[in-house]
Amino acid sequence: MTIKVGDKIPSVKLMTMTADGPKPITTDDIFKGKKVVLFALPGAFTPTCSAKHLPGFVEKFSALKGKGVDTIACLSVNDAFVMGAWGKDQKVGDKVLMLADGSGDFTKAVGLELDLTDRGLGKRSQRYAMVIDNGLVKTLNVEAAGAFEVSSADAVLKTL
Repeated sequence: MTIKVGDKIPSVKLMTMTADGPKPITTDDIFKGKKVVLFALPGAFTPTCSAKHLPGFVEKFSALKGKGVDTIACLSVNDAFVMGAWGKDQKVGDKVLMLADGSGDFTKAVGLELDLTDRGLGKRSQRYAMVIDNGLVKTLNVEAAGAFEVSSADAVLKTL
């Protein structure tokens, strides 16, 4: 079942890349007591994700912070090494927390899996954006297959 507005974010362990290597981080660490914009996408280094989705949130960092957002987080069903390399490639710095959901545990828990096995990509995440306040989903914008409209940084800004 897909998560919906008003639901609590499930308790799941994710990974993030640090200077010392991959480090576990829990959803409680990320969301408890904070206002977070979480956006997810099918894969690091993929065309729309690299050309539009992630760069939009890097570009709109100050505007999002100005609306009271504590953390901007990007999640993909990739490993921490890939997410770390992609973050460096995209020059995210400290603007976006790059989250690896390597086994898809979070993606499954929120019911937003995307099966791209027929394209050789396996199980991935749908493209979406959420605003989460102290662990509760306040907005959820899930894209139609192949679309990039409701999960952009500009679309999220309009909901804040």
